[in-house]
Amino acid sequence: MRRGGPNINLAIYGQAFVHLVRHPSIIALPLLAAIIDMFVSYWSTLFTDPLGGAGTGLFQFAIQIVYLFAFGGAVIQANNIARGYRAGFDEAWEETRRKAGGILLAAIGFQFVTFAAVFVGNLLGSGIISLVLQIVAYFFLIMTIPAAAIGGLPGGLALSGSIRAVRANWPACVVLAIVFAALWVFVPQYLLVPLAPYGVIATLIGIAILRAIALAYLAFPFAVTYDETAFRGYY
Repeated sequence: MRRGGPNINLAIYGQAFVHLVRHPSIIALPLLAAIIDMFVSYWSTLFTDPLGGAGTGLFQFAIQIVYLFAFGGAVIQANNIARGYRAGFDEAWEETRRKAGGILLAAIGFQFVTFAAVFVGNLLGSGIISLVLQIVAYFFLIMTIPAAAIGGLPGGLALSGSIRAVRANWPACVVLAIVFAALWVFVPQYLLVPLAPYGVIATLIGIAILRAIALAYLAFPFAVTYDETAFRGYY
């Protein structure tokens, strides 16, 4: 039953900093994913460059799955912290392991749908249409990982759960999407410019650290937004 309209919880974006400082263990899985990304990005070029870049997409697909799974674990721990439950990494990891299959299926489904949006746009021969379709897909599927990690919805159910959550509380999801884009896309590009003169390794390390911190921080607003929407009467 729906109880009231959409709600934007801006306070969580400030509280997330406090939670992150008090519970730094939440960065563990995102940092592991970022380190894997760093090594794969470096070594994959040795295999794909001689082939003219062939196979790069496959490596990127696998890395995104790793990131999404790690984010699922971080969201679980963030949800426990926000709800006042046992907030340790061990408890969150045990729950992540129990839900691993559902989170991975949701991550794969998310990737296929967003890639399909780009593919359709390219078939239509328009870069603008491709970009628009990609943005729409990302926006309506933004809650896929919380739906799998917190809601326990596997695969396609997590995708439809995300769409329902976004439709129920789209203003909060707009803010979430803007913050995510800023922290995941624009801030790293801006901050890594000074690292460029120090070479590829320094840049990759910088990217890994920034992405790990970004995912750990974002886990809180993602968890709280989904929790407030799915379990507090907005469906």
